[in-house]
Amino acid sequence: MGKNKLVAPVLKWVGGKRQLLDSLTSLLPKRIITYCEPFIGGGALLFDLQPNIAYINDINDELINVYSVIKSDVEALITALQAFRNEAGYFYAVRDWDRNRLEYRTRSDVERAARIIYLNKTCYNGLFRVNNAGEFNSPFGSYRNPNIVNAPTLRAVSSYLNTATIRLTSLDYTEVLKTLPKGTFVYLDPPYDPVSDTSGFTGYSRGGFTRDDQIRLRECCDDLDAGGLKFMLSNSATDFIKEQYAAYHITVVQAKRAVNSDFTKRGEVEELVVRNYE
Repeated sequence: MGKNKLVAPVLKWVGGKRQLLDSLTSLLPKRIITYCEPFIGGGALLFDLQPNIAYINDINDELINVYSVIKSDVEALITALQAFRNEAGYFYAVRDWDRNRLEYRTRSDVERAARIIYLNKTCYNGLFRVNNAGEFNSPFGSYRNPNIVNAPTLRAVSSYLNTATIRLTSLDYTEVLKTLPKGTFVYLDPPYDPVSDTSGFTGYSRGGFTRDDQIRLRECCDDLDAGGLKFMLSNSATDFIKEQYAAYHITVVQAKRAVNSDFTKRGEVEELVVRNYE
């Protein structure tokens, strides 16, 4: 199956890998038959590689619902998106849909997926963020002409998701890693270890991602390695992460930090790419 250049991320995601694709693809194994990404986020590497067989997961069920709807009913999604307006009052009304849990559960999968895409395109800095109650809480972005309905990309992604063999799940990542067939390549892009007390962003799902979670993830990587599966992992260049993965190959790459409340602290920052293969 040839690559479709229109296949690209439909959502802007914290820690998205579009800007690092050249660095990441240069470090991939030469041959990937089955691909797994248990923290899919915006899916930049998936959509760049377009593997024929992929296990795609994220703990954020609203995100997985977006991909499921793109796969199953993209035209209804495009139609739903066309009704949304780039206005502050309207934005906050749509954002508040999930404040009434009982009513929100009556919304269709298409309505929920369209809401997430709309909020992502029109909220401040394209930042998907939820509070402790799991409610979307990013403010309005005041963009002049956001691309709310990117129909060519949505249709291209839908075509890819239907042409390839894609398993979409919203589980704890460990459940996904337990079921992978032999020879699967795993790319792990978890919430990053904070480089300072104020820099951490783990608000794309309830509960965040702690240092204990980072240790649990490294233990899972040890299990993958022991099972003969190749993995590549991205994380911040903290001493803690370097210590966790000292037994593996570590490459330092430069990434641009776009999400920071202080614009003077946005810019290039070191990240680590960890591999268990040459």
